[in-house]
Amino acid sequence: MMAAERNPVSCYLDERTFRLCCQLFLQHSETIKDGWSWEQIKGTDEGFMKKTLLIPVKSSVLHEQPESSVQDEDMVTDNIQANVEDETAGVQAVCEIHAVLRYEYHVLYSFSYQIPVLYFRASALDGQPLSLEEVWRNVHLNYRQRLQQGPWDTLTQQEHPLLGQPFFMLHPCRTEEFMKPALDLAQAENKRVNYIVTWLSVVGPVIRLDVPLSYSTESDISLHYAAK
Repeated sequence: MMAAERNPVSCYLDERTFRLCCQLFLQHSETIKDGWSWEQIKGTDEGFMKKTLLIPVKSSVLHEQPESSVQDEDMVTDNIQANVEDETAGVQAVCEIHAVLRYEYHVLYSFSYQIPVLYFRASALDGQPLSLEEVWRNVHLNYRQRLQQGPWDTLTQQEHPLLGQPFFMLHPCRTEEFMKPALDLAQAENKRVNYIVTWLSVVGPVIRLDVPLSYSTESDISLHYAAK
């Protein structure tokens, strides 16, 4: 007899599954002190996951430059270190090309798309918010080329659906492209996964948000994602 064919796994999830994935994610975050929390909207049943990071970047992120003058961060650092006259001057030069930005990330459930969506806002330490163009320039180098091909389809500015404030958003329209193969593989290998971990591990690094490996290896935060 032929083995029964498995039903394809849906890359969408309901709000209950989203909340469960977030709960398990947050439990592990508390264990490793990763800084995630759940923010409840007062007087409602709605909420979202939240994390704030301070991220060092090149100061050129905050100032428009011709594209040809923007170099890889490692190349800039190497050039500075090769030309400084002494160690003190080198340290000073490296510090001068960096700024520190404050990123605040929110993971929300989208009822329209039936998937999680990553919202964020970014500002300098003095509170001055970054423009959309500055955020585009601060996208991780590995993803910058793809962003330039269609920035408005990838990263844009939207009103936060729960706070009513201007936020940036990674557009969720391509979520199925990477989530469906990942979930199909997990089903084929009978492995447990946490949708939020898998999804955030892909979209987070685009905007400087990394997910520690322990989220993927800790079985207690995973669950079987059933076919629909």
